[in-house]
Amino acid sequence: MTASVRVASVAEIPVGSALEVVAFDRVVAIYHTEQGFFALDGVCPHAGGPLAQGQVLDGEVACPWHGWRYELATGRNCVNPAIQARSFAVRVEGDDVLLDPPAG
Repeated sequence: MTASVRVASVAEIPVGSALEVVAFDRVVAIYHTEQGFFALDGVCPHAGGPLAQGQVLDGEVACPWHGWRYELATGRNCVNPAIQARSFAVRVEGDDVLLDPPAG
């Protein structure tokens, strides 16, 4: 089983921002909202847009290329739940932001 990885310090991702990282051989977007930290595949399933650069509002991120929206907590597309960006579990230990490996 792959271990969790440190992807950033809490200070590197202030509330209201996002950070693009590479973890588990994939691009991952880490979001820090008032509700906590969330992580999704950083590449939009629709056309490959950079989700870390998307606008976050009301628990959703909108891809900056075409506006496709995904729930931060689940990765589900807000119009068609069959379309999904993979989500990752995020933990904070001390000042470290840790990403758990994808399930399966």
